[in-house]
Amino acid sequence: MAEYKLEITTGDLQYAGTSDYIYVTLFGTEGQSERTLMDNYGFDFQTGAPGSYTVKTSSSLGKLLLVKVEKDQYLCLPENEWYFSKMVVTTPEGDVILYPCYRWIGRGEMVELRGGRAMKAVEEDHPLLIEHRKKELMLKKSLFQWKSMAEGLPHIHSFNDVSEIPAEMRFSDSRTADFNYSRKKIGIELKVKGLQGSTAQWESIEDIKKIFWFKKTTMSEYVAGHWMEDDFYGYQFLNGVNPGVIKRCSELPTNFPVTEEMVKPFLEEGSSLQKEMEKGNMFLYDQKKMDGIPPAAYNGEPLHVTAGLCLLNVNPENKLMPIAIQLNQQPSEKNPIFLPSDPETDWLLAKIFIKNADCMDHESVHHLMRTHFLAEVFAVAALRSFPVIHPIYKVPSVTLMMFCLLSAESSVLLGHLYFFPLSVQLLFPHFRHTLDLNTNGRLSLLGPDGVLSDSSLGIDGLMELMRRDLSEMTYSSLCLPENIAARGLESIPNFYYRDDGLKLWNIIQSFVKAVVEHYYPSDSEVHRDTELQDWISEVFTHGFLGNKASGFPAAFHTVEEVVKFTTMVIFTTTVQHTAVNSGQYDYSSWAPNGSLLLRKPPPTTKGQSSMKTVLETLPNVGETVRLAAFTWLLSDKYADYIPLGTYPEERFDEPEPKKMIKEFQAELSCLSEAITTRNSHLELPYTYLDPAEIENSICT
Repeated sequence: MAEYKLEITTGDLQYAGTSDYIYVTLFGTEGQSERTLMDNYGFDFQTGAPGSYTVKTSSSLGKLLLVKVEKDQYLCLPENEWYFSKMVVTTPEGDVILYPCYRWIGRGEMVELRGGRAMKAVEEDHPLLIEHRKKELMLKKSLFQWKSMAEGLPHIHSFNDVSEIPAEMRFSDSRTADFNYSRKKIGIELKVKGLQGSTAQWESIEDIKKIFWFKKTTMSEYVAGHWMEDDFYGYQFLNGVNPGVIKRCSELPTNFPVTEEMVKPFLEEGSSLQKEMEKGNMFLYDQKKMDGIPPAAYNGEPLHVTAGLCLLNVNPENKLMPIAIQLNQQPSEKNPIFLPSDPETDWLLAKIFIKNADCMDHESVHHLMRTHFLAEVFAVAALRSFPVIHPIYKVPSVTLMMFCLLSAESSVLLGHLYFFPLSVQLLFPHFRHTLDLNTNGRLSLLGPDGVLSDSSLGIDGLMELMRRDLSEMTYSSLCLPENIAARGLESIPNFYYRDDGLKLWNIIQSFVKAVVEHYYPSDSEVHRDTELQDWISEVFTHGFLGNKASGFPAAFHTVEEVVKFTTMVIFTTTVQHTAVNSGQYDYSSWAPNGSLLLRKPPPTTKGQSSMKTVLETLPNVGETVRLAAFTWLLSDKYADYIPLGTYPEERFDEPEPKKMIKEFQAELSCLSEAITTRNSHLELPYTYLDPAEIENSICT
């Protein structure tokens, strides 16, 4: 007689326990156990409680392969789902094997778990597991399919509604409740004040401060007080919500005829434009990719989009200052170059129009496409390519149902098999809510009545902007060290996004390198892993549309390539998303500092504007509050927030990855302390890339 000791843990979520019958069957290389009821004296499977049970067999089952768990009705009690956290099995031989689950199990459902170490396809040595792996991938490919969102844009998943997405990838009830509460609270406040839907024009800049009573941050208050200042305007190109756009200027574009005489008053005494370029002190914002995109209509008339240029200089005080602005690409008498010495509202309007273009570029390209949509590509490709036990993913991450017809000789059940999150190594924590969020987000942002319809380009224009960006996107632009070098920003002062981002890139890369090299000791191991090759092939095909000129890999040849690409994926879905998302309320809830929509045309001559012109140019009351509410919802922190590097669920069974995770967490903690210390000495603390403030996946 052999005895298997089982410890089964029920989650500590509300109503996680169950009164239903729970049965377990063990499958090993030498046979299977009887279907055994898990039953002790008293109440079993109570919220947050572990329970110890025994499964007896006539002899050892050999190496354990699978564990089947079934939930059946008890008496006539009503249905209550069970949140099954994990099972730990101690075999007669003394092996202790973790089987994580962490999902809700309904009545009549049955789950099959694989435990043990991660395993590549070429390492599978049992016919049952080989067949199990093959069927799993077939079913995942049938469930997760691709479809086109629009021509020239990354492909998306094929689910039409959030309800179709497997439960393990949907938002938690607490996250949904928090989001709905915030949305209702915002709506009530705006309705009470009579602001929601109002077509009135703002009567003064000060009135805009009255939008929200209670939603104020230190940074949003600072923005409202300093938005007109040139040094703060320049600061935002480095540490605002769109820090990836300026580049060093060593030679002026031919279509931007700035002269020495124009800018000499704004440079260091005794210096010149040429000298400042030679010293590496000149920087350029150029929105040429927006040029020629038709704008949206507003009250039956086309709006105005300025695909402009802004020249910036690092002054002797190490402040980045705008010194010349041209609002359209082609110079002309009606497209003058605006200077800080121009009438105050002329210069202010020029900055506002540049910021309008930057806001649209930020929201559609750098936020939506380069983080949300790419994350979806990475996730769907991984879901289709990696089985439950793969070392890079080691999780199917979703509920799949397959009908398994295996031979009687294999001693395995016939029936429904469900797969769900198991031991996760690298990717799944960073994809957890991507499909749910993007499904709703595409409708609420890019749908016919989406928030982004209130932009100067409108939905069609923003889609074209994303299309243009993807056609020019390079692999190196998503890899921060290469991005910074290519833009010549290695030494520009007070660039905290760069400083913190590069440290985070290195920490993530070190963690990824340790894990990848643990499972792939040589390049030949990479070559032989067909599932890994399928993943990168699908990403290349469906994310970057097979564009070889982009530099994105279509296949992996070396361990180093796997490390770099996986680092980029994790960085994009955590650090980069936080950098372009978390500060949106801080910087963009105050419409004068940056608005997606401007109603009036840009100035074409100097000396004709006033503060009344500025107010007429800004969106009206209803449009302003709608966009402000949108930034609130995107920047909020919700109840089930999980910071980078945190793994609250025990999904790791192997000692080496556990050690790697602890080292990863220790490095993140040290960086967090260093950033906190630095910020304590700054007038404007840069907190967005503090690891404690970075969410482990894209959730807003």
